[in-house]
Amino acid sequence: MNTKEYISSGIIESYILGHASPEEAGILECVMKNNAEVKAAFEEAQKTLEHLATLQAVTPPGDLKSKIWNKIQQEQMVEEITPALSADLPEVKDYKENRDQDYSPRKSPWKTYAVAASVLFLVSVAGNVYWMNTQSANQKEIALLSAERQARQQAMQRMNRKLDMFSNPDMQMVMLKGVEKHADAKAMVFWDKKSKEVYLNAEKLPKAPAGMQYQLWAIEEGKPVNAGMYTEDKDSRIALANIPKAQAFAITLEKEGGSKVPTMENMFVMGEI
Repeated sequence: MNTKEYISSGIIESYILGHASPEEAGILECVMKNNAEVKAAFEEAQKTLEHLATLQAVTPPGDLKSKIWNKIQQEQMVEEITPALSADLPEVKDYKENRDQDYSPRKSPWKTYAVAASVLFLVSVAGNVYWMNTQSANQKEIALLSAERQARQQAMQRMNRKLDMFSNPDMQMVMLKGVEKHADAKAMVFWDKKSKEVYLNAEKLPKAPAGMQYQLWAIEEGKPVNAGMYTEDKDSRIALANIPKAQAFAITLEKEGGSKVPTMENMFVMGEI
Protein backbone atom coordinates (compact mmCIF):
# COMPACT_ATOMS: atom_id res chain seq x y z
CA MET A 1 0.00 0.00 0.00
CA ASN A 2 1.48 3.34 -1.04
CA THR A 3 1.17 6.65 0.83
CA LYS A 4 -1.93 7.88 -1.03
CA GLU A 5 -3.75 4.60 -0.52
CA TYR A 6 -2.86 4.65 3.19
CA ILE A 7 -4.19 8.21 3.56
CA SER A 8 -7.41 7.38 1.72
CA SER A 9 -8.01 4.21 3.77
CA GLY A 10 -9.81 6.19 6.49
CA ILE A 11 -7.37 5.26 9.27
CA ILE A 12 -6.60 8.93 9.98
CA GLU A 13 -10.26 9.79 10.61
CA SER A 14 -10.71 6.64 12.73
CA TYR A 15 -7.67 7.60 14.83
CA ILE A 16 -8.98 11.14 15.46
CA LEU A 17 -12.43 9.84 16.42
CA GLY A 18 -10.91 7.24 18.75
CA HIS A 19 -12.10 4.24 16.73
CA ALA A 20 -8.69 2.93 15.68
CA SER A 21 -7.32 -0.19 17.37
CA PRO A 22 -4.14 0.13 19.47
CA GLU A 23 -2.18 -1.58 16.70
CA GLU A 24 -3.56 0.79 14.00
CA ALA A 25 -2.91 3.81 16.21
CA GLY A 26 0.67 2.72 16.86
CA ILE A 27 1.34 2.20 13.16
CA LEU A 28 -0.12 5.60 12.25
CA GLU A 29 1.91 7.40 14.92
CA CYS A 30 5.06 5.71 13.66
CA VAL A 31 4.26 6.55 10.03
CA MET A 32 3.60 10.21 10.87
CA LYS A 33 7.06 10.51 12.41
CA ASN A 34 8.69 9.34 9.21
CA ASN A 35 6.31 10.52 6.48
CA ALA A 36 5.63 14.24 6.06
CA GLU A 37 2.74 13.66 3.63
CA VAL A 38 0.84 11.47 6.09
CA LYS A 39 1.49 13.93 8.91
CA ALA A 40 0.19 16.81 6.76
CA ALA A 41 -2.94 14.79 5.90
CA PHE A 42 -3.47 14.09 9.62
CA GLU A 43 -3.23 17.78 10.51
CA GLU A 44 -5.63 18.72 7.72
CA ALA A 45 -8.19 16.10 8.85
CA GLN A 46 -7.84 17.27 12.45
CA LYS A 47 -8.51 20.90 11.48
CA THR A 48 -11.54 19.83 9.43
CA LEU A 49 -13.04 17.85 12.31
CA GLU A 50 -12.35 20.64 14.82
CA HIS A 51 -13.99 23.16 12.50
CA LEU A 52 -17.03 20.93 12.17
CA ALA A 53 -17.26 20.49 15.95
CA THR A 54 -17.10 24.29 16.40
CA LEU A 55 -19.90 24.82 13.91
CA GLN A 56 -22.06 22.27 15.74
CA ALA A 57 -21.38 23.69 19.25
CA VAL A 58 -24.56 24.28 21.31
CA THR A 59 -24.99 27.35 23.56
CA PRO A 60 -27.23 26.84 26.68
CA PRO A 61 -30.51 28.83 26.63
CA GLY A 62 -30.02 32.40 27.86
CA ASP A 63 -32.86 32.17 30.41
CA LEU A 64 -31.61 28.93 32.03
CA LYS A 65 -29.79 30.72 34.87
CA SER A 66 -32.80 32.94 35.73
CA LYS A 67 -35.16 29.91 35.77
CA ILE A 68 -32.97 28.09 38.29
CA TRP A 69 -32.67 31.18 40.51
CA ASN A 70 -36.46 31.78 40.46
CA LYS A 71 -37.01 28.15 41.51
CA ILE A 72 -34.68 28.60 44.50
CA GLN A 73 -36.44 31.84 45.57
CA GLN A 74 -39.85 30.16 45.42
CA GLU A 75 -38.63 27.42 47.76
CA GLN A 76 -37.25 30.04 50.18
CA MET A 77 -40.63 31.85 50.24
CA VAL A 78 -42.37 28.59 51.24
CA GLU A 79 -39.88 28.16 54.10
CA GLU A 80 -40.58 31.71 55.38
CA ILE A 81 -44.38 31.37 55.21
CA THR A 82 -44.55 28.05 57.10
CA PRO A 83 -43.00 29.34 60.42
CA ALA A 84 -45.26 32.42 60.32
CA LEU A 85 -48.38 30.25 60.17
CA SER A 86 -47.10 28.12 63.06
CA ALA A 87 -46.63 31.23 65.25
CA ASP A 88 -50.38 32.05 65.02
CA LEU A 89 -51.46 28.70 66.55
CA PRO A 90 -52.38 28.68 70.30
CA GLU A 91 -49.65 27.45 72.62
CA VAL A 92 -50.32 24.01 74.11
CA LYS A 93 -48.99 23.75 77.66
CA ASP A 94 -48.85 20.04 77.88
CA TYR A 95 -46.17 18.70 80.21
CA LYS A 96 -44.98 16.09 77.85
CA GLU A 97 -44.77 18.54 74.97
CA ASN A 98 -42.94 21.06 77.17
CA ARG A 99 -40.61 18.31 78.26
CA ASP A 100 -39.94 17.30 74.67
CA GLN A 101 -39.79 20.82 73.31
CA ASP A 102 -36.11 20.40 72.50
CA TYR A 103 -37.11 17.77 69.98
CA SER A 104 -39.52 19.99 68.00
CA PRO A 105 -38.59 19.92 64.29
CA ARG A 106 -36.55 22.81 62.98
CA LYS A 107 -36.47 23.97 59.38
CA SER A 108 -33.09 23.45 57.72
CA PRO A 109 -31.58 25.62 54.99
CA TRP A 110 -30.17 22.41 53.47
CA LYS A 111 -33.57 21.71 51.87
CA THR A 112 -33.16 24.80 49.72
CA TYR A 113 -29.75 23.65 48.61
CA ALA A 114 -31.08 20.18 47.90
CA VAL A 115 -33.79 21.62 45.64
CA ALA A 116 -31.22 23.71 43.79
CA ALA A 117 -28.94 20.70 43.40
CA SER A 118 -31.83 18.63 42.05
CA VAL A 119 -32.71 21.30 39.49
CA LEU A 120 -29.09 21.58 38.42
CA PHE A 121 -28.84 17.80 38.19
CA LEU A 122 -31.89 17.59 35.91
CA VAL A 123 -30.53 20.40 33.74
CA SER A 124 -27.18 18.61 33.58
CA VAL A 125 -28.82 15.32 32.55
CA ALA A 126 -30.86 17.05 29.85
CA GLY A 127 -27.75 18.84 28.63
CA ASN A 128 -25.77 15.59 28.50
CA VAL A 129 -28.52 13.84 26.52
CA TYR A 130 -28.68 16.73 24.07
CA TRP A 131 -24.87 16.76 23.79
CA MET A 132 -24.78 13.00 23.15
CA ASN A 133 -27.39 13.34 20.40
CA THR A 134 -25.44 16.20 18.87
CA GLN A 135 -22.21 14.20 19.01
CA SER A 136 -23.93 11.27 17.31
CA ALA A 137 -25.12 13.56 14.52
CA ASN A 138 -21.61 15.01 14.21
CA GLN A 139 -20.06 11.55 13.93
CA LYS A 140 -22.56 10.59 11.21
CA GLU A 141 -21.76 13.77 9.29
CA ILE A 142 -18.01 13.15 9.68
CA ALA A 143 -18.43 9.57 8.45
CA LEU A 144 -20.39 10.87 5.46
CA LEU A 145 -17.69 13.43 4.65
CA SER A 146 -15.03 10.74 4.97
CA ALA A 147 -16.96 8.43 2.63
CA GLU A 148 -17.41 11.23 0.10
CA ARG A 149 -13.72 12.05 0.26
CA GLN A 150 -12.78 8.40 -0.24
CA ALA A 151 -15.19 8.15 -3.19
CA ARG A 152 -13.58 11.21 -4.80
CA GLN A 153 -10.12 9.75 -4.29
CA GLN A 154 -11.19 6.44 -5.83
CA ALA A 155 -12.67 8.29 -8.81
CA MET A 156 -9.39 10.17 -9.19
CA GLN A 157 -7.44 6.90 -9.07
CA ARG A 158 -9.65 5.45 -11.82
CA MET A 159 -9.09 8.57 -13.91
CA ASN A 160 -5.32 8.32 -13.45
CA ARG A 161 -5.40 4.67 -14.57
CA LYS A 162 -7.28 5.64 -17.72
CA LEU A 163 -4.82 8.43 -18.44
CA ASP A 164 -1.97 5.94 -18.10
CA MET A 165 -3.71 3.67 -20.60
CA PHE A 166 -4.34 6.54 -23.02
CA SER A 167 -0.68 7.50 -22.92
CA ASN A 168 0.58 3.91 -23.32
CA PRO A 169 1.69 3.47 -26.98
CA ASP A 170 1.18 -0.31 -26.73
CA MET A 171 -2.46 0.07 -25.73
CA GLN A 172 -5.05 -0.03 -28.51
CA MET A 173 -8.38 1.62 -27.69
CA VAL A 174 -11.63 0.36 -29.22
CA MET A 175 -14.74 2.50 -28.78
CA LEU A 176 -17.95 0.49 -28.36
CA LYS A 177 -21.12 2.35 -29.32
CA GLY A 178 -24.68 1.59 -28.31
CA VAL A 179 -26.84 -0.53 -30.62
CA GLU A 180 -30.29 0.63 -31.74
CA LYS A 181 -32.09 -0.45 -28.56
CA HIS A 182 -29.44 1.17 -26.33
CA ALA A 183 -28.28 4.16 -28.34
CA ASP A 184 -26.97 6.08 -25.29
CA ALA A 185 -24.79 3.22 -24.02
CA LYS A 186 -21.00 3.46 -24.43
CA ALA A 187 -17.92 1.48 -23.41
CA MET A 188 -14.19 1.42 -24.12
CA VAL A 189 -11.94 -1.61 -24.60
CA PHE A 190 -8.20 -1.27 -23.90
CA TRP A 191 -6.28 -4.02 -25.72
CA ASP A 192 -2.59 -4.39 -24.89
CA LYS A 193 -0.80 -5.23 -28.16
CA LYS A 194 2.13 -6.86 -26.34
CA SER A 195 0.48 -8.89 -23.59
CA LYS A 196 -2.83 -9.29 -25.50
CA GLU A 197 -4.68 -8.56 -22.26
CA VAL A 198 -8.08 -6.88 -22.54
CA TYR A 199 -9.33 -4.23 -20.09
CA LEU A 200 -12.82 -2.74 -20.10
CA ASN A 201 -14.18 0.63 -19.08
CA ALA A 202 -17.98 0.29 -18.84
CA GLU A 203 -19.00 3.18 -16.57
CA LYS A 204 -21.36 4.48 -19.28
CA LEU A 205 -23.42 1.28 -19.27
CA PRO A 206 -26.60 1.10 -17.16
CA LYS A 207 -26.19 -0.68 -13.82
CA ALA A 208 -26.79 -4.39 -14.29
CA PRO A 209 -29.99 -5.69 -12.62
CA ALA A 210 -29.76 -8.15 -9.74
CA GLY A 211 -28.74 -11.60 -10.93
CA MET A 212 -27.42 -10.24 -14.25
CA GLN A 213 -23.89 -9.39 -15.42
CA TYR A 214 -22.24 -7.80 -18.45
CA GLN A 215 -20.11 -10.12 -20.59
CA LEU A 216 -17.46 -8.99 -23.09
CA TRP A 217 -17.11 -10.78 -26.41
CA ALA A 218 -14.32 -10.65 -28.97
CA ILE A 219 -15.32 -11.28 -32.57
CA GLU A 220 -12.64 -13.53 -34.11
CA GLU A 221 -13.00 -14.71 -37.72
CA GLY A 222 -16.70 -13.91 -37.52
CA LYS A 223 -17.27 -15.95 -34.35
CA PRO A 224 -17.87 -14.61 -30.80
CA VAL A 225 -15.23 -15.55 -28.22
CA ASN A 226 -15.78 -15.10 -24.50
CA ALA A 227 -13.57 -12.17 -23.35
CA GLY A 228 -14.54 -12.18 -19.68
CA MET A 229 -17.17 -11.07 -17.17
CA TYR A 230 -17.31 -7.43 -16.12
CA THR A 231 -17.61 -6.18 -12.53
CA GLU A 232 -17.24 -2.61 -11.27
CA ASP A 233 -14.14 -3.46 -9.23
CA LYS A 234 -12.39 -4.64 -12.42
CA ASP A 235 -13.18 -1.49 -14.40
CA SER A 236 -10.02 -0.31 -16.23
CA ARG A 237 -7.93 -2.08 -13.57
CA ILE A 238 -8.01 -5.85 -13.99
CA ALA A 239 -7.66 -7.66 -17.31
CA LEU A 240 -10.80 -9.62 -18.20
CA ALA A 241 -9.15 -12.03 -20.64
CA ASN A 242 -6.23 -12.64 -23.00
CA ILE A 243 -7.31 -12.19 -26.62
CA PRO A 244 -4.62 -12.96 -29.24
CA LYS A 245 -6.60 -11.50 -32.15
CA ALA A 246 -9.99 -9.97 -32.84
CA GLN A 247 -11.83 -7.92 -35.45
CA ALA A 248 -14.40 -6.40 -33.08
CA PHE A 249 -15.73 -6.40 -29.49
CA ALA A 250 -19.27 -6.45 -28.12
CA ILE A 251 -21.01 -6.54 -24.73
CA THR A 252 -24.18 -8.42 -23.82
CA LEU A 253 -26.18 -8.65 -20.60
CA GLU A 254 -26.23 -12.24 -19.37
CA LYS A 255 -27.23 -14.18 -16.29
CA GLU A 256 -24.70 -13.83 -13.48
CA GLY A 257 -21.70 -16.04 -14.26
CA GLY A 258 -21.95 -15.63 -18.03
CA SER A 259 -23.06 -17.60 -21.04
CA LYS A 260 -21.32 -19.86 -23.56
CA VAL A 261 -22.89 -17.94 -26.45
CA PRO A 262 -24.00 -14.29 -26.55
CA THR A 263 -27.67 -13.43 -26.13
CA MET A 264 -28.04 -11.24 -29.22
CA GLU A 265 -31.27 -9.53 -28.11
CA ASN A 266 -29.42 -8.38 -24.95
CA MET A 267 -26.50 -6.76 -26.81
CA PHE A 268 -25.78 -3.24 -25.58
CA VAL A 269 -22.66 -2.02 -27.45
CA MET A 270 -20.35 -3.08 -30.24
CA GLY A 271 -17.25 -1.67 -31.94
CA GLU A 272 -14.90 -2.69 -34.73
CA ILE A 273 -11.14 -2.49 -34.52
